[in-house]
Amino acid sequence: MMPLERKEDVQPVCPHCEAELQKVWMRELESVLGKRYIYFCPNCRKVLGVSHRKGFWMG
Repeated sequence: MMPLERKEDVQPVCPHCEAELQKVWMRELESVLGKRYIYFCPNCRKVLGVSHRKGFWMG
């Protein structure tokens, strides 16, 4: 197993536009089956990831 190391002195970089990410934008996606969240770069607006679906019984 690889250990985790907390780093507060560096910023992550967008894999698309290579800009340093000072913040990440998100948007909620809703459907009858539950909600998800989409995360994207505020500079180029390309998607960085999508959360797993949570059913309506999970909030």
